[in-house]
Amino acid sequence: MNSRLPSPQSSRAKVVFLIWNNLPRLLLLSMIFLIIIFRVMINKQSAQIADEKAAAISQKKPPVNVVTLTLSPASIYDRINLPGSIEPWTQLKVLAKTQGTVTEVPVTEGDTVKQDEPIAMIEIDDYRINLNRAQAAYNLAKAEFKRDQSIYSKGMIPTADLDAKKTRVQTTKADFEYAQLQYSRCTITAPIDGIIQSLDAKVGLFLSTADPVAEILKIDRLKAVIGIPESDVNAVRQLDTVAITIQALNDKTVIAKKHFLSSAPETIARLYNLELEIDNSDGKILPGMFVRADIIKAKIDDAIIVPFYSVISRNNEQFVFVEQDGVAKKHRVHLGIMEKWMVEIEDGLKKGDKLIIEGHRDVKNEQKVRVVKALSDRKELPL
Repeated sequence: MNSRLPSPQSSRAKVVFLIWNNLPRLLLLSMIFLIIIFRVMINKQSAQIADEKAAAISQKKPPVNVVTLTLSPASIYDRINLPGSIEPWTQLKVLAKTQGTVTEVPVTEGDTVKQDEPIAMIEIDDYRINLNRAQAAYNLAKAEFKRDQSIYSKGMIPTADLDAKKTRVQTTKADFEYAQLQYSRCTITAPIDGIIQSLDAKVGLFLSTADPVAEILKIDRLKAVIGIPESDVNAVRQLDTVAITIQALNDKTVIAKKHFLSSAPETIARLYNLELEIDNSDGKILPGMFVRADIIKAKIDDAIIVPFYSVISRNNEQFVFVEQDGVAKKHRVHLGIMEKWMVEIEDGLKKGDKLIIEGHRDVKNEQKVRVVKALSDRKELPL
């Protein structure tokens, strides 16, 4: 006996049959849908209740004591502070131009010398003898040439003999001038004004040509060398002067002129050397001293600036609190450049806003506050 129901023949019967067979599934889906709706409604109502409770608790809490700062526009600088060092403007090594034994060294290391001032003398006797011999030969050649000229005018000697005498005059003159030059080189002089940094010449030392004699530094004018990162090169190109601080001179500040910016990095750290010209006519600044350069890349006028500590960062969000009618109002802000501990607010605050700078971490949005101190000038801010 077959237990299966006969298949419906009409369209209506087929629809009824299909619904009847799928009724359990439809009931299950309907229940799931209703559960989801109820769950969403419950969560929404729970959140609303929680907000109402929080607001009620906030209203019941006593006002938080705060300090405010009334904001006013001001200028802020985008600056970088970089280390560097002082170098001499010129550093020359003096070399011997002739050979001989050093007989006198009238200077010592650290002495200040003027250009052409003697710094060492080489034994002069041999060079004086050579000079006298060359002068005598030159004088004789001139006398013979003058005598032969008068004879030649009478047709008594050939032209070739007169030309030979003229050539002898020229060669003996060259020998005499060379002997003079060698004689003068026995006195070694300073090529520039400066300070004797090192002195290789010693009395009794035999010097050969190109041996080191001394090293002279020109320091009435100096240069500060600062390494500039690649990202700041373009801004530095626009500068004419830079303020530098010399730590060894009690943080003395000097305004230096831009002299040179290298066109290629000088170190493996890819720093471009910036050379700054410094006047050192008083001689107080010495090569090797460390400096810090305060380089101003840009200036923004009429900016809204606030203490950086007044900005709260949380969950990738930056905000501050502003006091308004005794209530803390949360303001999302967008930060700009920083200068020391002050930061520019590009968006979110305006002139006249009363920024909460103390107590702001103890308040919540819409919470009542009590202003215990109201500042109107940034100079009153605690450091």
